[in-house]
Amino acid sequence: MPLSSEASPNLSLKAMELPENLEPDNPLWRFALTFWQLSTAQETCLALQNEGWSVTRILCAGWLALNGSAYTGIEDATVTEWRDRVTGSLRTIRTSVPKAQASYKALRTNLASLELESERIELALAWRTLTVLNPESSNMQEREKLIRHNLAAAAPVSGMTMITRPLLSTLSDTLITFHQGDTQP
Repeated sequence: MPLSSEASPNLSLKAMELPENLEPDNPLWRFALTFWQLSTAQETCLALQNEGWSVTRILCAGWLALNGSAYTGIEDATVTEWRDRVTGSLRTIRTSVPKAQASYKALRTNLASLELESERIELALAWRTLTVLNPESSNMQEREKLIRHNLAAAAPVSGMTMITRPLLSTLSDTLITFHQGDTQP
């Protein structure tokens, strides 16, 4: 017998209230789109995601490093809640749909599109708080050190493992050689 929200108010899902003034097209989003064009960045981020890392946190850490700011790893609860409830749910549904069967291709494509839009909103939520929660420029002089520091701060609670260390090294190298273009604030 399913539980009703009346029987258990803690299990009810209230609608998330998002700020009305979100900026989906912001420098962080433009950085994410440009950076994602690099196959090495895409493959490495997805491999880290498979190890429990958040691609959004990785992108925030990388973008901040390229702009001379340290990433604290602290994020607004709305970002985390959106990632857990919306983006993560869409990803779970998409990956549950069989890849091998052509009859599900349209469904997988539509789910992937929804997941991408959810990630765009997630990055817009992150963008709103990055300058508030990461206000100071880093005192680390070397770009390389800042990139490595920021990526380490993006680690999930479980931290780095033997599997993630080489992936982070690859991602660091990719960020070190990345040309920012118009992704600056």
